Amino acid sequence: MRIVSGELKGRRFSPPSGFKARPTTDFAKENIFNVLNNFLDFSSVKVLDLFAGTGSISFEFASRGCDDITAVEKDFRHYKFIRKVIEELDLNDKINVIKGCAFRFIERTSAKFDVIFADPPYDMKDAEKLPEMIMNSDILNEKGIFIFEHSDKADYSELPYVREVRKYGKVNFTVFEKPD
Repeated sequence: MRIVSGELKGRRFSPPSGFKARPTTDFAKENIFNVLNNFLDFSSVKVLDLFAGTGSISFEFASRGCDDITAVEKDFRHYKFIRKVIEELDLNDKINVIKGCAFRFIERTSAKFDVIFADPPYDMKDAEKLPEMIMNSDILNEKGIFIFEHSDKADYSELPYVREVRKYGKVNFTVFEKPD
């Protein structure tokens, strides 16, 4: 995996063999970030990366100038890997990684975010509840963006607050915007 843009562009990191996470492909990541670049000032947003996996999305936000990122990952091995890469890339002041359940984090946090990115395992039970859960909570600021990565087998385009849908092969992103 590599960071596709920003000050850390080209930096590579590889999870150990047997890693269970399914990272967002570089192609899909580059394209969704190009879309986000059209309406976000990365340096002024507070980001939440749910189901952080390899940390790839958090690293991409940090590389593009975001300095307030919270990554939530339940799997201890994945959490340790993200911590290791944060150290290697000297991103301790930008990324706070939390070992925990994303659903519980959403329910319990009092923090508010401008951008939320969620990439749960495609076959995860209750993953389809995430859009409603996030859009109906106070976790996302008004005019905030929620990017939901999902398989091509799911379609969320008819849900309220959908801003756009992007498809890159089998990787799909539904982008929601919270009204003011």
